[in-house]
Amino acid sequence: MKVNHRIAYSQEFDLLYGYAGEDLGATYTREKTVFRLWSPLADSVTLRLYRSGTAEAEAEPWETFLMEPLEQGVWRQEVAGDLHGVYYDFEICRGEETVITADPYARSCGCNGYRSMVVDLRRTDPEGFDRDVAPPLGPEQIIYELHIKDFSYDPDSGIPAAYRGKYKAFTVEHPQAPYPTGVAYLRELGITHVHLLPFFDFSDLDESGSDRQFNWGYDPLNYNVPEGSFATDPYDGTVRIRECKEMIQALHRAGIRVVMDVVYNHTFSEDSWLERTAPGYFCRRWPDGTLSNGSACGSDMAAGRAMVDRYITQSVLYWAREYHVDGFRFDLMGLLTVELMNHIRAELDQAFGKGEILLYGEPWRADPSPMEPGTHPALKENLPLLDENIAVFSDDIRDTVKGHALYVERPGFVNGGKRLERRVLKAPAAWRKGGGAVRPKSAAQIVSYISAHDNNTLWDKLVLSMRPKKSLYTVDAQGKQVLRTTEVFGRREDIVAANKLAALIYFTCQGYVFFQAGEEFGRTKLGDENSYRSAPELNMLRWAQTQEFSDLLAYYKGLIALRKQMPGLYDKSPGAYARISQETVHAPGVVSFLLDNRSDRAPCPWTKLWILYNASQQTASVPVPTGNWSVLADGAQVGTARPWVPDADGAISVPPTTGMILGEREEAL
Repeated sequence: MKVNHRIAYSQEFDLLYGYAGEDLGATYTREKTVFRLWSPLADSVTLRLYRSGTAEAEAEPWETFLMEPLEQGVWRQEVAGDLHGVYYDFEICRGEETVITADPYARSCGCNGYRSMVVDLRRTDPEGFDRDVAPPLGPEQIIYELHIKDFSYDPDSGIPAAYRGKYKAFTVEHPQAPYPTGVAYLRELGITHVHLLPFFDFSDLDESGSDRQFNWGYDPLNYNVPEGSFATDPYDGTVRIRECKEMIQALHRAGIRVVMDVVYNHTFSEDSWLERTAPGYFCRRWPDGTLSNGSACGSDMAAGRAMVDRYITQSVLYWAREYHVDGFRFDLMGLLTVELMNHIRAELDQAFGKGEILLYGEPWRADPSPMEPGTHPALKENLPLLDENIAVFSDDIRDTVKGHALYVERPGFVNGGKRLERRVLKAPAAWRKGGGAVRPKSAAQIVSYISAHDNNTLWDKLVLSMRPKKSLYTVDAQGKQVLRTTEVFGRREDIVAANKLAALIYFTCQGYVFFQAGEEFGRTKLGDENSYRSAPELNMLRWAQTQEFSDLLAYYKGLIALRKQMPGLYDKSPGAYARISQETVHAPGVVSFLLDNRSDRAPCPWTKLWILYNASQQTASVPVPTGNWSVLADGAQVGTARPWVPDADGAISVPPTTGMILGEREEAL
């Protein structure tokens, strides 16, 4: 729907029309509901009520109200009675133009999100939700990135068919599988946070359609409403809320916190509900009037404007308060502003306690975008301006360890890359000693990772870079070029070894540890580096691989458990980098460093760690610092301390493509 009346934004406009209230949307009580909409250019606004959430079931409203104009562009209407479960939209007239819009501030909606719904949120609480609390925030945070549908779509998950790909899958305590799956698996893995790809209402799926539809969800439609395709009933607006809360409650019961992936950098199109209510205000434009496309979606949100920043801040606070979300990952955070991100951090700290809610994001954007005067984009070069408790993804460590994400055959340190020794030695200190694109204030500003939903899985990247030949590829039923299944399914010992070494490297780096679901058991997407709407069978976790790659899975479990015990690794204070010393290049592909692991707050028997990476194809003989060392990790296992027996010359022999961690006990000093 093209609009003809557009706001010519200025700071004076914000002063005149900026509304600071927190009551936009439908404010429900059993006695009445008060509707408020911000639409400063409207000549009139009509509230339209429906019994059904779709036009197919009910084309015309059963009641309408001409809303009252207030100051600052707000329109208000009070409707008596208990309206829980009533659907609504707005008809806005501007001159000769009339548009229909859902409520941008809606808390629920009908199927596919084109009608909003009045909801008594207390009636959506599952039993015991008022007592639901997140597990205590420990000294270390290990984040596991997961898509809701991927988690349980595989029949081998043992999840009942009706719950596969749904919020409810997380509530199944004992899946009918011969090995751990579901939340029981997550608990055993030892991660502290599950990062869920977007689960607010998004636009690219037909919620009434087949369960074989798939989308990552980076196309927000209703920012404050859970996605309906993950609910067992997308038509009843209360079901998606209740089942989303049940999912979060179940993860909390399992001792796992929940991070929500949020997409405030763009709307699903120029024709969003926000733009229909205030055309020209919420989307960022160049001086010539063309839309900014820094998100590669054509509709960048105009962060830096008063009502945009309030909308985003209030939305984040709403998810944290109402759904008990414990953290937020900001997509394309470089399109938002430093000022907005710091304000969100301050608001969350005030509401929940300093640092209690995790905040991190992507410090980049797809293309340039015009920012509001006096603001700074939240890009990695502006990391020094961000609050110390806002972290960013480190593409420096990602590309150093496995090779550039966008050049699939280009290797990194673990898979044949050359002259990367000095660079990989900068990663353990979270780039605080330099070597990266920017120097953070502390390790608390860095997310150490090597794979996420974007680009190839770690397994596929290793296959593509270690076997770069055209014969790897075929074409799937959708016409996409993908890897042949014979190349990626099944064990490849050299790939397993490189995977283990890559994991050991980023698990021994300071900062937050983050990894993609399935990385720990050789997950492949057949080389599909952008599987955002590929078949669910391609995207799903294949649970049987946990058995085929049981040694790789055990290796990750060991790294997780070991890291939680090591203050020198999880220390994120500004001075943590000083724990690292004796960074040494021994030979091409062979490096080591010493880590001071002492802590008064969390005593650990291992006061020193000596960490070595051998990415070469030869066994390396490496001199070991003086000390009484035990082997805590090698290329085969992690966690069980074993006495180290030196070679005749006092050195240690390290096999090819292997990492090692040696520890020295306090009593040996």
